[in-house]
Amino acid sequence: MDYSVYQEPLVGRYTSKEMQYLFSDQMKFTTWRRCWVALAEAQYELGLDHLISKEMIDQMKQNIENIDYEVARQKEKDIRHDVMAHVYEFGTKCPLAEGIIHLGATSQYVVCNTDLFIQKQALGLIKSGLLNVINNLAHFCDKYKSLPTLGYTHYQPAQPTTVGKRNTLYIQDLLLDLGYIDTLLSSIAARGAKGTVGTQATFLELFQGDHQRVRQLDQTVAEKLGFNQVIPVTGQTYSRKLDIKLAETLAGIGATSHKFAVDLRLLSNLKVQEEPFAKSQTGSSAMAYKRNPMRSERMTGLARKLSGMVSNFYATYSNQWFERTLDDSAIRRMDIPQAFLLTDAILKLFVNITSDMVVYPRQIEKHIRSELPFMATEKLLMEAVEKGESRQTMHEVVKEHAIAAGKMVKDQGQENDLFERLAQDSRIPFNIEELNEMTRDLAQFTGRAEQQTTEFLNEFVYPSLEANKAQMGKIDSSLDV
Repeated sequence: MDYSVYQEPLVGRYTSKEMQYLFSDQMKFTTWRRCWVALAEAQYELGLDHLISKEMIDQMKQNIENIDYEVARQKEKDIRHDVMAHVYEFGTKCPLAEGIIHLGATSQYVVCNTDLFIQKQALGLIKSGLLNVINNLAHFCDKYKSLPTLGYTHYQPAQPTTVGKRNTLYIQDLLLDLGYIDTLLSSIAARGAKGTVGTQATFLELFQGDHQRVRQLDQTVAEKLGFNQVIPVTGQTYSRKLDIKLAETLAGIGATSHKFAVDLRLLSNLKVQEEPFAKSQTGSSAMAYKRNPMRSERMTGLARKLSGMVSNFYATYSNQWFERTLDDSAIRRMDIPQAFLLTDAILKLFVNITSDMVVYPRQIEKHIRSELPFMATEKLLMEAVEKGESRQTMHEVVKEHAIAAGKMVKDQGQENDLFERLAQDSRIPFNIEELNEMTRDLAQFTGRAEQQTTEFLNEFVYPSLEANKAQMGKIDSSLDV
C-alpha cells in the first residue's frame, strides 16, 4: 500500500473482496472485451461472415484477460478517449480482428452494457447479504420470541412486547427490501446494440437495410451477455432513470439498516441488548470500561452517506439533454460503485452484528418491573369493575396516585411505589398482595407477541429463505477493523 496517497476507506477498511472485484478495472475492461466478442459473434452469425471470420473471434476470445494497462493508459492520455484507447490496445493483441473490433458501435455500447452487467452481478451479492441478515434475525426472533421486554413509543415506556417480536419488525422491512431487489433484478435489461444515438443507423447500413436482422442483432447480443431482455429504445445511453431506481433500492436497504443500528445503540445504552464485543476489543482510549456500539455506529454513518447519494442520481437523470450529455460520466464513475460498496459494507456489518447479539434478560426484567405498575393500571381498572366499582371513579383515583408516584420517581429518584399508594387508599378494592399478583406473570402483558412471531416466521420468513436458499451463499462477515 502506498501510504503517501489517499486510500478509499470503502475499499481499504469496510467492503468485501467480491464487491471490490466487481467494480475493479479488471472486471470492467474484460467485460468490455466480452461485449466486443458478443457483437462480433452476433454479426458473424447474422450474415457478416464476409467481414468477420471465426478465426478473428477466436483470437478475441483468447485475449479477453490479456490486457496491457500501460499501453491503454498511454493511448488514452494521447487521444483523451478511454474506449478507443482500449479498442486500440485490444487490437494489438488481436491483429486478425483489429479492423472489426467495435464495428458499428458507439462507446456506450460497451460502457452501458458493462454497467448493467456488473450491476446485475452486484445486486446478486446484495441479495445474498440480505438473505443472511434475515436468516440470522429469524433465529434470534425464534430464540427470544417469548422473552418480555419493555416496548416504547416516542422513546417513552409503552406496553411490553417480546424481544423476538420487536426484531420481526426489522425482518419485515428487510423482506420488503428483498422484494425490491428481486423486482430490480427482473427488470434489468441489456442496452444492446443501438448505435450512436439509439437509431441503429450504422448497423442498418452494415446489414444493407435489413431491419429484421438489426433487430435480431440487438437481442442476440443481449443474450450472449447473459440478459433475458433488451431495453426497447435508448438514446446514446440507457435512460439514467434506471439508475435512480437502483439508488433508491440500495438506499432503502441503508434506511432499514440505519433504523436497526440506531435502535440497537439505544438498547445498548439501556444495557438490555448489545452487539457482539470482541474479547480484546477496546471501547474507549480514555475510559477502559466502555463497551461502545461501534459496529452499529459505523452502520449508521455508512447508511447516512448512502441515503444522501440518491439526490445525485435524480440530478444526473434530469440533466441528460436529448439523446445524452457527458455530465453523467464522472459522477456515475464514483456514485454507482460507491452506492454498491456502501451497501456491501452495511450488510457485512449487519450480518456480523446479528450473528451473535447479546441479550440481558435480568436487566430487561428490571426495566419492565420499574414501569409495570403504571402499565398494569388498565388491568386494575377492569378487575375493579368486576368487583362492582365505577371505571370512571377508579380512573380518577389511579391517575391521582400515578402522577404522584411518577413525580417521586423523577424528582427524588425513588422506586416506583404506585402499588403501595393504591393499596393504602381505601377507595381501591385490592390489597398489596392482590396488586402484586396482577403483575407476577409478565407474559400476560405481551398480548399475541409470541404467537405473532411464530406465525410470521412460519408463514413468511422461512418460506422466503427456503425459496432463496440457493442464493444465500456464504458471507464473510469478519471485520478487519
